[in-house]
Amino acid sequence: MARNFIRETSFKENKTFLSRMEPPGPTPVRGHHSCCSSLKMFVVALSFAYFAKALSGSYMKSTITQLERRFDIPSYLIGVIDGSFEIGNLLVIAFVSYFGAKLHRPKIIAIGCLLMSLGTFLIALPHFIIDRYKFESSVRSSVNSTNNLLPCMTISSWMLSVGDHTSTVSDTGCENESRLSMWIYVLLGNILRGIGETPVQPLGISYIDDHAPEDNAAIYIGCIQTVSVIGPVFGYLLGSLCAKIYVDIGFVNMESVGITPGDPRWVGAWWLGYLITGTITLISAMPFWFLPKSLPEGRMSKYSPERTRFIRGSSSLDHKYQADDPANFIEMAKDFLPSLRSLLANPVYFLYLCVTVVQFNSLIGMVTYKPKYIEQHYGQTSARANFLMGVMNIPAVAFGMLLGGVLMKRLKLSIMGAARLALGTSLLGYFLSLLFFALGCENAKVAGITVSYAGMEGASYEKNPLFVNCNINCVCSPTEWDPVCDVDGLTYVSPCLAGCRTSRGSGMDMVYEQCTCVTKGNQTAYPGQCRHHRESCQQVFPYFLALSVLTSFIISLGGTPGYMLLIRCIKPELKSLALGFHTLTTRTLAGIPAPIYFGAIIDTTCLKWGHKRCGGKGACRIYNTAAYRLAYLGLTLGLRTASFFLCALGLLVLQRHIKRQESGAVFNGNTGSTVAELQVLRKEESNSSHSDQSPQISDYDPERETHL
Repeated sequence: MARNFIRETSFKENKTFLSRMEPPGPTPVRGHHSCCSSLKMFVVALSFAYFAKALSGSYMKSTITQLERRFDIPSYLIGVIDGSFEIGNLLVIAFVSYFGAKLHRPKIIAIGCLLMSLGTFLIALPHFIIDRYKFESSVRSSVNSTNNLLPCMTISSWMLSVGDHTSTVSDTGCENESRLSMWIYVLLGNILRGIGETPVQPLGISYIDDHAPEDNAAIYIGCIQTVSVIGPVFGYLLGSLCAKIYVDIGFVNMESVGITPGDPRWVGAWWLGYLITGTITLISAMPFWFLPKSLPEGRMSKYSPERTRFIRGSSSLDHKYQADDPANFIEMAKDFLPSLRSLLANPVYFLYLCVTVVQFNSLIGMVTYKPKYIEQHYGQTSARANFLMGVMNIPAVAFGMLLGGVLMKRLKLSIMGAARLALGTSLLGYFLSLLFFALGCENAKVAGITVSYAGMEGASYEKNPLFVNCNINCVCSPTEWDPVCDVDGLTYVSPCLAGCRTSRGSGMDMVYEQCTCVTKGNQTAYPGQCRHHRESCQQVFPYFLALSVLTSFIISLGGTPGYMLLIRCIKPELKSLALGFHTLTTRTLAGIPAPIYFGAIIDTTCLKWGHKRCGGKGACRIYNTAAYRLAYLGLTLGLRTASFFLCALGLLVLQRHIKRQESGAVFNGNTGSTVAELQVLRKEESNSSHSDQSPQISDYDPERETHL
């Protein structure tokens, strides 16, 4: 009983402290209607901020293929760029979560949105300061004619085409290229985005949980999480739209561009989407400047008996950190380490942290490279892959998270019930995901790489040489990627390696003729990689989409209950710190490394690398489809398998902890403990009477007391 009086006194003193921190000015309205209106305004503003950050974050993931091709970098380096967002979070999140909870939370969120907007604009900057995009091409002009092109040049023709002028131009281009590593700007911009995004989640969610009625907290947070999932819908749709537009639209003659969006060398207008998302993020900062620091009637003391017992018993250090909030930064800094130690002493929180780290590794790696998996494995364009992610997968996730919040409210799930629902949905989604292994496709037929020039699959890819008798007399580069397709559905690495001696037309209307390696038809080939021959793969693709939507919905169904478990297993005064430290840990141990090692493993399945103009490996042009599938799905599901062992342990610890608190609650009223707590109570009341000059009304409410 005495312990509950201590909690009531602490809440009263917290209110007094917050009132002192309010800036001078007119006395705000303290009515219930004003409180509800301000809370709803905050929920709307936070939802829009969640939408903006999710929009820009998903658009970043939708452009990884475009960035990879534009800057000619491998997948692991794209993983470094993607993980740099989490590096920005890592720099400031612990301090923002802890100190920000003591300051004006809405204004700190507004500053974060401004930084996110600035970082997004910085990402788009390289497009405006570098040269126009030039894709790989093996086509050379004839010495004697400007109309005909000679893909396959004999040694004598090649000697005539080589001169000092060509060498000078090439050297100049290399000098310019060596001075410019424009992807660094993308890296720095993403770091700045990460710094700006830091306060949005921990300060926003804790603000709502502090002031919303407990029954409505789950539905509020569920709605916000749903809006944050709707953001990626528009992010991927925007990525799909921009991927269809050529990167240098308005500056080049599109009729002269000899590639289509389905070509591995195509680069869309990736920069355009960043300008749009940056503007939306800038607008999202405005409402927070007009919201109050705190609402007049919060619910910081209105917790359910189960939650009150659980929070109170979560650490032996509870009574030590229930004093007044520190009045200055020095005292707050001194209280930081004890608060963190008290937080990590909670075994349920610690195990929850371990589980989410492992599962986030799986989730982040899977989501980051899923559009690329759809492109490479099922032969879809980047625009179509992003479109399907936006209109099918993301809405399923949004509906699942919303329904999870509704279930928590309707079923009035306890902490244990929320944990069981989250684990059950995760297990069901895991078993369904195993079916992805059966929905595979064969490799694309590329002469000299996956099959021989006769169209026969070799025992190993290394045994299919690029140079054979039909193109031995041509001076061809083995590093160039300029694919052409014959009428039989066989792709050649370049028209030169196909033995094509002449060509007519321009752009996509070009036709290569007299191709000595093409044995069927009239020895003609057409620009681009063959796609029409993978009919069996096209038949499997709809089943892949349906299974992907189903698993996304089932797994996300446990998202909101799992999140409510996180914020209900900790003490109220440590809520912001717990959310911030959770975000810090998952992004440090999952958000940063997962895209990097996923990308590095995917790189090992590459069969044909592109090359930069001045030498060096560029972006991958074609992958071993079977190896890609095993690496991508195997790593994703392998991590989730490991997480379930930790889930089982965490569920057991949670169950025992709740039973221990319920059965041991009667021993909290022993004489020694009561005397000690009454002494603390008298001391706090004495300090309060000396510090408060105005009379205070008692906040005691019998219904709020935990009966032991």
